[in-house]
Amino acid sequence: MHNSPVLSSAFLRALGERVLVFDGAMGTRVQSLGLGRNDYALPGADAAKLEGCHEVLNLTRPDVVGAIHAEYLEAGADIVETNTFGCTSIVLGEYGLEERVEEVARAAGRIARETADRFSTPDRPRFVAGAIGPGTKLISLGQTEWRAMVDTYSLAFRALLEEGADLLMLETCQDLLMVKAGLVAMEEAIASSGRDVPALVQVTMEQTGTMLLGSELAAALNFIECFPRVVAFGLNCATGPVEMAGHVRFLGENSTRPISVQPNAGLPVMEKGRSVYKLTPQELADHGERFVTECGAALVGGCCGTTPEHIRALAERVGGRTHPGVGHWQRVRSAFPGFDFRLGSPERDEAVRLKGCSSLYQFQPYEQDNSFLIVGEKTNANGSKQFRTLLGMENWEALTEMARELEAEGSHVLDVCTAYVGRDEREDMRRLLFRLNTQVTVPIMVDSTETPVMEAALQTLAGKPILNSINLEDGGERAERVLDLCRRYGAAVVALTIDERGMALTAERKVEIAERLLARTRAAGLPDWDVFVDCLTFTLGSGDEEYRKAGIETLQAIRELRLRHPRVNAILGVSNVSFGLKPAARVLLNSVFLHYALEAGLTAAIVHFSKIKPENQIDPELWKIASDLVFDRREFAEA
Repeated sequence: MHNSPVLSSAFLRALGERVLVFDGAMGTRVQSLGLGRNDYALPGADAAKLEGCHEVLNLTRPDVVGAIHAEYLEAGADIVETNTFGCTSIVLGEYGLEERVEEVARAAGRIARETADRFSTPDRPRFVAGAIGPGTKLISLGQTEWRAMVDTYSLAFRALLEEGADLLMLETCQDLLMVKAGLVAMEEAIASSGRDVPALVQVTMEQTGTMLLGSELAAALNFIECFPRVVAFGLNCATGPVEMAGHVRFLGENSTRPISVQPNAGLPVMEKGRSVYKLTPQELADHGERFVTECGAALVGGCCGTTPEHIRALAERVGGRTHPGVGHWQRVRSAFPGFDFRLGSPERDEAVRLKGCSSLYQFQPYEQDNSFLIVGEKTNANGSKQFRTLLGMENWEALTEMARELEAEGSHVLDVCTAYVGRDEREDMRRLLFRLNTQVTVPIMVDSTETPVMEAALQTLAGKPILNSINLEDGGERAERVLDLCRRYGAAVVALTIDERGMALTAERKVEIAERLLARTRAAGLPDWDVFVDCLTFTLGSGDEEYRKAGIETLQAIRELRLRHPRVNAILGVSNVSFGLKPAARVLLNSVFLHYALEAGLTAAIVHFSKIKPENQIDPELWKIASDLVFDRREFAEA
């Protein structure tokens, strides 16, 4: 597969063979030791300010950190996480240590590696997860900048890799845009270190049933499925195993990746002014066993409040078990020998259940029951005078309200274009999408011809958007740049039937170009269902003889494309067919043409949905006139 990471490692072999056990809590374990101010003292720093910054212990008390790792390994853990939960400039900056990220990460990596190596044997290696948490500022809320977050994660991850981490891990994730930044940072760290290792992501589901910012688990899973680096996905923190059970079951039914589960030792209760976790070791083991045997969990461990005794009970119950063959990822793995957890292989593409896109909040399936994927077109500077006017006024609140109105009308996705002569398209896109990211629930289709604009959009949007578009007008150079963005940030793509000779007019040429485009998307590792081919149509409103059969050619191309490639989506900007006509005629022709396009196999359409009318709401005579125009059925008066 093009550009796939080579993830051959002892960790992956072990993950494929048996249930692995993570360690337990670091923070609450440190708190139980009764350390004092002197344990946190660094030369030249305010010891009182540093007290409670557990990452400092990597420098001041490496013996304490190493002893905690050793406790968990002795209890039966297969994997220990580095003491780097807050190892970013964002968190360490709160203690005046923003310049010491690399130093702290290197010390943590060395401690964990040396301790794990002491417990490793040829028959049972122990692994180090270079693990970093979400920090204290949320990027979707504008509390920190994209580049600042990527840079600090990349610096810490590179140091952990160079000190011998077997895998990289994002844990306790609260914001899907932060997850995206962390995954981009991982790739940068891996490229600069030269060490190719797998990754693991764990999100935190609150008692509300969503992540902190309101993301449903399906949105997170749909997004994670884009990244071949991530070989396991799961949950940690916030709640105990009881509250996690429904989410673990969902992952067991839908995830193509091994599932990881690290609950707290129950929900905390306040006693004498401090949080106390009361789930017993045997209770944690009971739940962990059910997660393995009923949901197919492949990695289990503990988070806040769990102790070496918790991990010992868990390891004795499930550690080293062969996988029981339940759960979606295990059934897929059994069905396809050599299955390696990676996106892009035919078996994984076939197995993915959440085929669709996502916003910060929700997953949107491409296949809609009794409908098509409706892409709202009004949030587009090229097609809406109202949008252009508001954009020129920089009335972001009104533009956001337009988006909300399209969502309320039934749009499943919003097509957003900020290309307006005389304005900074990239900055306009960034400013608008920053608002839409948190204020509309449906995913976004980023509509631009400029790759820098697309990249800025991808750095602003949480979840998995759609990029509109690629073509072969320049032979494919720009298409490759856009496809690289899809891989790097996680996105689907629209492909237009345009090549070096221009926009294809005949069905034969449209399909020919579509085949060339699909060859490129497949080489880039995008599954067919993440590709939307737009067979395009010329307007039927010009009266030009050359374009009288344009509607027929487009419909034939859609039908042929779907016959050849049934997993590929077919999309149209429907209003192009009526360009140049008066508004009432446009509504009629758009409605009729969309009707026949759907019959031909169209799966998605960029439309102003409230202006589309079904056949039973259109006068039959008018329907016939529009149909005759679409199919070029001309009647001539007798001389």
